[in-house]
Amino acid sequence: MFAGIGLVILMAMVFGGFAITGGDLGPVFHAIPHEMLIIGGAAVGATVAGNSMKELKQLGGGFAKVFKGPKYNKKDYLDVIFLVSTLMKKLRTEGPVALEPHIEDPKASTLFAEYPKLLKDSTLIHMITDTLRLVVISSGTLDPMAVEDVMDNALKTHHHDEVRPADAIQNLADSLPALGIVAAVLGVVKTMGSIDKPPAILGAMIGSALVGTFLGILLAYGIFGPFASRCKQVIEADAAIYGVVKQIIIASLHGHPLPLVIEAARSGITHSNQPAFADVFDGMRGR
Repeated sequence: MFAGIGLVILMAMVFGGFAITGGDLGPVFHAIPHEMLIIGGAAVGATVAGNSMKELKQLGGGFAKVFKGPKYNKKDYLDVIFLVSTLMKKLRTEGPVALEPHIEDPKASTLFAEYPKLLKDSTLIHMITDTLRLVVISSGTLDPMAVEDVMDNALKTHHHDEVRPADAIQNLADSLPALGIVAAVLGVVKTMGSIDKPPAILGAMIGSALVGTFLGILLAYGIFGPFASRCKQVIEADAAIYGVVKQIIIASLHGHPLPLVIEAARSGITHSNQPAFADVFDGMRGR
């Protein structure tokens, strides 16, 4: 929502300010489609040339993230605390045999079934189940520090893959000023070919060429640069839930009391998504 509002404000301030100060928007709007054909076409071509199909799909998803925002809210963080804490409690009180059916087939598990939104996140589910498989296979003899290293490596790999759309959008933003200059140079070349025309016509052609530079800079610093920054913010916000999973599993493997484990995980969540103390512990008592 805020991305759309920001675009409206941007356009209103740039073009409205130009009009208020006496500028004629007619020639600008007349030139925009032609300049956008060159700049936009070159940007699309360069993006296709520099990325695989997988990365192009991720790029589309990156733009979607800009407008949708983070997918997890306070309730989802509460749910992930309940889910992982319940699994670790079962491991501690009932042993690996009782836990094994749930982690081998999460979709058939009654525990996982309570959290359908979390089940849709394959990365989250694999992080939980794969880590707990290691614990079950080793019969609880694994060094918690070694498990933490494995989880850190998985998180690092996931983040490296997830952040690619933001990097691609930033690369696109970085290229747009130069592509705007390309469009402007072509406009100047066109003008030089009509040097015998009257000054009024030459002035309009030069003005049209300069619109290319204007568009390249506007798109880069007014739209795609902020989009890249917002995309990265959303990716990092969505990744925070994996840190909660890691915190609960590792602290539990260290043998800390469950209330301390849960509070350590809860207190590490950003304030905008942090469940209240009472919500967490009253919910755990109900389970």
